[in-house]
Amino acid sequence: MIVKIHILVLLILLSNITIAQKDSLIDSFIHYNQKEQYSKIVDYWESNQFGKTNEQSLILIEVAIAYENLNKEDVAFIYYQKALKIFIESKNQDKIIELNLRIYKLLDSQLKIEIDKEIYFKEFERLALKSNTPKWLAELYHIYAVRNFENKDFKIPKGHFLKALKNFKLTKNNKKRIAATYANIGLLLLNTSEQLDSARHYLQKGLKISTQENDKNTSWNIYLSIGNSYKMDKEYHKAISAYLKADSLNIKKYALNKKRILYFLIQECYAKTGDYKKSHFYLDQYDIIKDSINLTKQNTNISEIKERYNNEKLRADNLQIESQRIQNRNLFIGSLILLIFGVITAFLLHKNTKRKQRIAEQERELQVQKTEKLLKDQELSAIDAMISGQEKERQRLANDLHDNLGSTLATVKLHFEHLKNNRENPKVKNIEELYTKTNTLLDEAYQKVRTIAHEKNSGVMANQGLLPAIKNLAKKISNRDDLKIEVQDFGLEERLDNTLEISIFRIIQELITNAIKHAKASEIIISLTNHDSLLNIIVEDNGKGFDAQKLPEKEGMGLKSIEKRIEHLEGTFEIDSTLGKGTNILMNIPI
Repeated sequence: MIVKIHILVLLILLSNITIAQKDSLIDSFIHYNQKEQYSKIVDYWESNQFGKTNEQSLILIEVAIAYENLNKEDVAFIYYQKALKIFIESKNQDKIIELNLRIYKLLDSQLKIEIDKEIYFKEFERLALKSNTPKWLAELYHIYAVRNFENKDFKIPKGHFLKALKNFKLTKNNKKRIAATYANIGLLLLNTSEQLDSARHYLQKGLKISTQENDKNTSWNIYLSIGNSYKMDKEYHKAISAYLKADSLNIKKYALNKKRILYFLIQECYAKTGDYKKSHFYLDQYDIIKDSINLTKQNTNISEIKERYNNEKLRADNLQIESQRIQNRNLFIGSLILLIFGVITAFLLHKNTKRKQRIAEQERELQVQKTEKLLKDQELSAIDAMISGQEKERQRLANDLHDNLGSTLATVKLHFEHLKNNRENPKVKNIEELYTKTNTLLDEAYQKVRTIAHEKNSGVMANQGLLPAIKNLAKKISNRDDLKIEVQDFGLEERLDNTLEISIFRIIQELITNAIKHAKASEIIISLTNHDSLLNIIVEDNGKGFDAQKLPEKEGMGLKSIEKRIEHLEGTFEIDSTLGKGTNILMNIPI
């Protein structure tokens, strides 16, 4: 109700606005804390024909940003387009450059979109170079670096980062961006084992600035990268020291998840040094945090159930109070009329009785409605269970085709691309080996199609077992130049249930396919640990990563499908991914 009053006041102000009053009102819009109401304000502004002004465009940009923060990128795109059109008409070059950059970044964050993002990038690129201002040149070179991050010649993206860094230093209030750019250069150099010292050099530069600026999030990420560099160098004590410094920072955002990652890495390093006591200690801390995260989710669900119950009870109490109020009012009116108009006493008593009957009927009807709703809910639950069973049966065959055949064909495609790019390169010595692998994978794909068509739940697991099948898969997919897959196992000496092995194998197949196809990873590590009747699976890649908080809701058999399968197995599924830093998928499945 309070929000509606605020909106009403703003609309009244709009109806009386003059040109001289616009600037102060825009400041109110931009700082107005109910950003989801922006669309109503803008619609009102446009319907009253205030004209296409730069001031109106500033509001449109704020509305677009609000929708983008709510993960409604399609709506944000519309408002950005409206603002861009107005700025083009008013020839505001600085805002035109900014809007092209914002729209490009929005489109670049989407996995599947029909709009060509390159149109906006090319326009931003042209105008940024034309303006020759450090602010826009810094952003342009930063994009160049990100777009070339996976280039085999790391000097290309490094050069772009250094140019961006130079221009950031020429722009005021950009120390945090400078620190982040140093961190990006360090992360880039971590991808090559020959550049670890140089990587730490840039990471230390970024750390110095982020510490001065009290930017704890950037400092945490840099300590993590420094620790990873020492871990890659097998200097495990130095890696532990860096991880512990990250742990000492008071990070508020995603604090539990970040501690969970650190404790898992720390226990790995202690295990490598032979200090199994501390390794077990941090593994226990990792388990405690993981359980705490699950408990927090459970408490949230309980609170929501309790709140719904309280709301239902409150509504029922209100209905009872209203019913009593109506009854009392009618009794009072009847008595008053009886005293004043004695002649019509019998008529009023009869009317009052009728009203009581209607109230009683309303109460009975309300009770009947509650009963019908309960039965309806039970019926819907039964229908949902039936539909769920049918849907699982329909999806089983689709999952078989996608998981078994999809990963094999994705690997074949990867080999063909490698063969295509290096067929005339005399320095590449494993061409014949790749031909043999590719031919073997095609034969295997053919056999899988026949197997899926004639058998149920058959495949690699029937004769080999889970661990040999995964290692065999990793060996077939890996090649010396572009992709390395490592499989680590702890406590998996005995076979699991055949159905469970098949499910786990297909999940890992899909995650490998995602890492190759979408993340463009060159290194994948698969860890399987049998820990107290709980199978812990971690799939790490060094790909380009993504924002796990903005995981798109889409059709298909990607991460959402895997998460549903894990839930069906009564397990847990967690994603930890950072743009440019790779992805960790953690799964725990009871066995």
